[in-house]
Amino acid sequence: MNLRSHTLIASVPTARLPVALARVLTATASMLVSLAITAPLASAAAAHPAYAPRQLIVGFEPPVRSPLQEIRTSGGLPAARAASGASASDPAPQAEVIRLPRGERVLAAARRFARLPGIAYAVPNYVARAAGSWIPNDPGRTHRRAGWERLQWNFLAGAGIDAPEAWANLRADHRAGGRGVVIAVLDTGVAFRDWEKFKRSPDFAGTRFVDPCDLVAGTIKHGSCTDTDALDRNGHGTFVTGVIAEATNNHFGLTGLAYGASIMPVRVLDASGDGYASVISQGIRYAVKHGAQVINLSLEFDLTVHASGIPTIISAIRYAHQHGVVVVAAAGNDSSSQIAYPARAPAVISVGATTLDRCLANYSNVGSGLDLVAPGGGEDMGLTSDSDCHPARHLPDVFQMTFGNPARPDAFGLPGGWYGTSMSAPDVSAAAALVIASRVLGRHPTPEQILTRLEQTAQPLGGSTPNTDYGYGLLDAGAATDRHRPPTTTTTTTTPTTTTTTPTVTIAN
Repeated sequence: MNLRSHTLIASVPTARLPVALARVLTATASMLVSLAITAPLASAAAAHPAYAPRQLIVGFEPPVRSPLQEIRTSGGLPAARAASGASASDPAPQAEVIRLPRGERVLAAARRFARLPGIAYAVPNYVARAAGSWIPNDPGRTHRRAGWERLQWNFLAGAGIDAPEAWANLRADHRAGGRGVVIAVLDTGVAFRDWEKFKRSPDFAGTRFVDPCDLVAGTIKHGSCTDTDALDRNGHGTFVTGVIAEATNNHFGLTGLAYGASIMPVRVLDASGDGYASVISQGIRYAVKHGAQVINLSLEFDLTVHASGIPTIISAIRYAHQHGVVVVAAAGNDSSSQIAYPARAPAVISVGATTLDRCLANYSNVGSGLDLVAPGGGEDMGLTSDSDCHPARHLPDVFQMTFGNPARPDAFGLPGGWYGTSMSAPDVSAAAALVIASRVLGRHPTPEQILTRLEQTAQPLGGSTPNTDYGYGLLDAGAATDRHRPPTTTTTTTTPTTTTTTPTVTIAN
């Protein structure tokens, strides 16, 4: 990237400057002839925005003349005048870009220069970016910067959830990627570390994992997990976790929406993707007790299972809600007008799936109580009432890094064939984490406030809002994290009374 100074301005003559500043200007005068910058941008510390390396913009107290102006007056800088676009009619300038010696720290130099007599200000040459978005450099399947966009249509504006704006909003809030929020993924496990034949997903190198627990192979004893190797035997949990928090802007693979958040892997589903209600409810309580702020459930029970059949799940969800934890669940993939449990439970954010056409996906469950939809991939539902739906079209899946063969949990790639409400739910879980981190609703928003925020910033689909096909509409993570949109009013939820049984649940894709 090249930056060019468009204004060279008058400053004090060298003779009137303190000796230290005079020496710096004298030593750098020859470097100021051409002000095109070809060096890489300084990333600075995480707490500081980017700026050009070895450069300061120094403002001088008027009325004075710059050493550069002396050179320019004698005809020594025609190239600089041409490059800067200056002309004889330009107003007198007031500042200059100066180049620092190698090894000079920009921020320290700025503070030192600002204290010198005759200096109005000294600041780094900060970098501006296009407003409203931040585009990571992850290449996807290409060898090009930002190649992820070719695969992750679900993260773009339009058919997707507008991740670039959400990323920009969180970077502006100094909580990039939802830093500081803990999201529990209750699933088939996660490829979060190396162990025997299991390998850490190469795109989790920058992802933080906390308090893992395998409740399929282990249990909770005296408040502690007896097996912390919550490793994935299926690939589903790794995919879901990638949607939420895959390492981002690391020149590798794809991106994750809440890439700065911490993930709590809780294995509640076995290698075939099945799990018991008793284990899942134990996992929910474990996540709450260990500090999760959001819980993702990309799993569904059979539609014949009602609240009365899963009292331990309902009780655990109520417990999570009472402790201020957001619970998000997949609506299910039965093409039914009934939402599956646990998504159907009160106090759970239920998520249906859409396609590249912004149409309801042909497998997604719908019905009363559907809160939101998010991209799940696959084909359009044949909704005659929705002109966006074209069921004859072949549309893309959702992509994320995982292993495609459960027998090879060490062979990672970007496989096709992944679509479902399992892919939609983690979008909402990650967006909830970004809302929490952004503090657009304050430091400790309630689950009701977060749900209302996501609903009232969603993109309406299907006519009236809410409706049984799309709920309040397509998740818009960019709008939800935009602090210029005022907080909205809260909603309330109620919890039904339940009775007992022990059915199994399956992954929701």
